[in-house]
Amino acid sequence: MGQSILVTGGSGFLGSQLCEKLLAQDHDVICLDNFFTGRKQNIYHLLDNPRFELVRHDVTMPIYLEVDRIFNLACPASPIHYQYDPVQTTKTSVHGAINMLGLAKRVKARILQASTSEVYGDPSVHPQTEDYWGNVNPIGIRSCYDEGKRCAETLFFDYHRQHGLEIKVIRIFNTYGPNMHPDDGRVVSNFIVQALKGEDITIYGEGEQTRSFCYVDDLLRGMMSLMESPADFTGPVNIGNPNEFTIKELAEQVIALTGSKSKLVYRDLPQDDPKQRKPDISLAKEKLGWAPSIELKEGLIKTIAYFENELKKA
Repeated sequence: MGQSILVTGGSGFLGSQLCEKLLAQDHDVICLDNFFTGRKQNIYHLLDNPRFELVRHDVTMPIYLEVDRIFNLACPASPIHYQYDPVQTTKTSVHGAINMLGLAKRVKARILQASTSEVYGDPSVHPQTEDYWGNVNPIGIRSCYDEGKRCAETLFFDYHRQHGLEIKVIRIFNTYGPNMHPDDGRVVSNFIVQALKGEDITIYGEGEQTRSFCYVDDLLRGMMSLMESPADFTGPVNIGNPNEFTIKELAEQVIALTGSKSKLVYRDLPQDDPKQRKPDISLAKEKLGWAPSIELKEGLIKTIAYFENELKKA
């Protein structure tokens, strides 16, 4: 029997595709979004589904609903967006967590927090395990996001300890795929859009910093598995692809797959940009039986096809 499930940030890159997958499992889905970074076009095709409901709302304000499960994904997730209004970014993470936890407590719902690998900051441990406390600058330009997400995790675990709330915390590493915002400033979407337009591909620093890229379908499979895992497993749990690539290697692969004549240009590295980012996914393998299955080349081909279609519409 289907459940009633709330997805905050439900019209965003991850949220919209999570809504699709939950509907395919015959759940009733309430998509909540204020459309700061989420896009209606990501969910247009769901609006006629009788099991789908769209609510325009900001999570920094309380809301009263009756639900069985809450996926709290609401928060701008790319530097260009979360640095646009850093105070609001912190409010979204902190006030949003308080409001969603209060709702979960009232209706006795299980709730999942979409946290981030950014809680590890610029890590001095590699790869990152869940018991690493991080190396975060609390007053830098990325702090509104990093510290907002860290505080949200604190609130989740305090609600769990103090009120017995059923919580799940996922730490999401770099994820890419269809429904990404073309102007979100994230490295995969940036490189693909620049390559398809034949523009120079902008690399910050010397391109030797590393990232691990997880395709969206793998990520959502891990997220949904965590939500339905035994109540005594709260996380936090890393979900990401442990295959590590330099930013320069990513750019070269995008150029090859698009057949672009784009050239690489180099700019100064932004403040507090992590030099390495790679998840240790031992816990996800042990507790969820989860590991990514889609390699970077396969995922990039699907993502490039999505952006080619988007650019034709523009």
